Amino acid sequence: MATLSLSTALSPTLALACAPLLTGIIAKTKAFFAGRKGPPLLQAYSDILKLLRKGAVYSTTTSWVFRAGPVVSLGALLACCLLMPFGALGAVLSFSGDILLFVYLLAVVRFFTVIAALDTGSPFEGMGASREVFFSALVEPVFLVCLLALSGPAQSFCFQDAIGKGAQISLVPALLAGFALVVVMLAENARLPVDDPATHLELTMIHEVMVLDHGGPDFAFITYGASLKLWLFGLIAVRAFLPLHAASVWIDVLCTSAGMVVIGIVIGTIESVTARLRLLRVPQLLAGAAALALLALLAQQGALP
Repeated sequence: MATLSLSTALSPTLALACAPLLTGIIAKTKAFFAGRKGPPLLQAYSDILKLLRKGAVYSTTTSWVFRAGPVVSLGALLACCLLMPFGALGAVLSFSGDILLFVYLLAVVRFFTVIAALDTGSPFEGMGASREVFFSALVEPVFLVCLLALSGPAQSFCFQDAIGKGAQISLVPALLAGFALVVVMLAENARLPVDDPATHLELTMIHEVMVLDHGGPDFAFITYGASLKLWLFGLIAVRAFLPLHAASVWIDVLCTSAGMVVIGIVIGTIESVTARLRLLRVPQLLAGAAALALLALLAQQGALP
């Protein structure tokens, strides 16, 4: 019972404490490829604390929707952390169908981010919102198919059974789903080659243009929420590439932690060696991810020779 209590507390605690560290690993990796020292590994924590100490300025054209967007989005992501196990460590909330709740919570995050952007009345933020909704319509089916492939062997649409301790997915469909999940993770988290989080040109932005008018604590919530979302997608990708579990819970936790570091290095490497795709090319990339996800599902069901 003590082990269960500790595990259920550790899974969301690790997410809350270590999610900004993942963005620091990405920044350090990009700095390495650029031949620079780069920001400190814990720079994301400093940025969030600095934003929390600042005040917020609201336009007279905005309503309560604009202020509610970052708060509701962060709350939904915190709820997602309660559903996600960390390797063999159990989740705080685990029940049949919690994967669907996870997907719906992510949809809530996107919905409130989009309507908060539209509430400003800015044409640039409206443009970013339309792009976000368009690409999400392509990404969400791929994500669901990947989750179906991962949860197939467990015969349960539950994270604890699908990617937690005891998951028995075969290697080939796990790898196919893993590669598709990497593309989904890059698209969902506004990373290259789908979007450039460091760009300052509104015409090329997707996610960043939707949060241009946010500042102070609101932008801190958005920044921290973005790191949590990246952490959650990274955990799913890690369990796809590491479908086997160690005999010891703590060895499994160490392997999962090492996998998260590798995920950060991989994202930083991808962003260092690739350029941002033209908007018309992004659907083609997502179509390739959809093909991989379908192959993973068919391989898991034994429909492929």
